[in-house]
Amino acid sequence: MKYLGPLIIKFLMTTAVLWIVLGLFFGVTFGDIIMTSIILTVVASLGDLFILPRIGNTAASIADFALAWVVVWLAGINMYGEGIAIGTAAFVSAIAITVGEVFLHRYLKNSVFKDEKYRESKVAYFPNNYQTEFSSDNDDVQPKDEK
Repeated sequence: MKYLGPLIIKFLMTTAVLWIVLGLFFGVTFGDIIMTSIILTVVASLGDLFILPRIGNTAASIADFALAWVVVWLAGINMYGEGIAIGTAAFVSAIAITVGEVFLHRYLKNSVFKDEKYRESKVAYFPNNYQTEFSSDNDDVQPKDEK
């Protein structure tokens, strides 16, 4: 239940940004904008739940930028038609969505992930992180005065 609020916020933010960028400037229909928003919200929310706590806000925002660009570009190729500059529309949409994602990530870290044990660390989880010990063993060496 604690993930429903951020999911709704993410969907509304994504829909608003895509409606402004794609609907007003590129003439994309509202139905296509809603479908793109649903796809982008579901995929990006999974990334926020599993990636954001481990790599931090900056890296997650960069990943969200790339994800938004690819999803809007692929949706544009398949749904929007040939009358718009899909690459430009995807790039501008991705920039605007990323700006909103920065603030959404802060909200997630402060309210949703506040009880998680890995919230404090911004270092990625590496399971093969080994520790090495060095020591010197002097058991075989006898002192000079005992000879």
